[in-house]
Amino acid sequence: QVQLVESGGGLVQPGGSLRLSCVVSGSIISGNTMGWYRQAPGKERELIARITSSSNAVYADSVKGRFTVSRDNAKSTVFLQMNSLKPEDTAVYYCNRMAGLQPWGSWGQGTQVTVSS
Repeated sequence: QVQLVESGGGLVQPGGSLRLSCVVSGSIISGNTMGWYRQAPGKERELIARITSSSNAVYADSVKGRFTVSRDNAKSTVFLQMNSLKPEDTAVYYCNRMAGLQPWGSWGQGTQVTVSS
């Protein structure tokens, strides 16, 4: 059974930084595109970054230039470095494997990021 565990969220002031981690167990991720998603209160879950098996990254316009996605296949872990955080980045953040441009498989519990002064 594949499990995804996100961590690293918290409360941060505007302009601050956080680094999220997503550990995947029960599956080898080296051949998968991995995606980072977020869901703000009252909104649908959205894809904000994805990284291919060859470590090519694509970002949503809302986070481009501020967020960086990376991966460590040996540790089955995907990271999201978030800089210059804004209040509108407040959301629960999730990772998942991807099939094409769609999430594939079950979700983890996510990690809460709150950006507030």
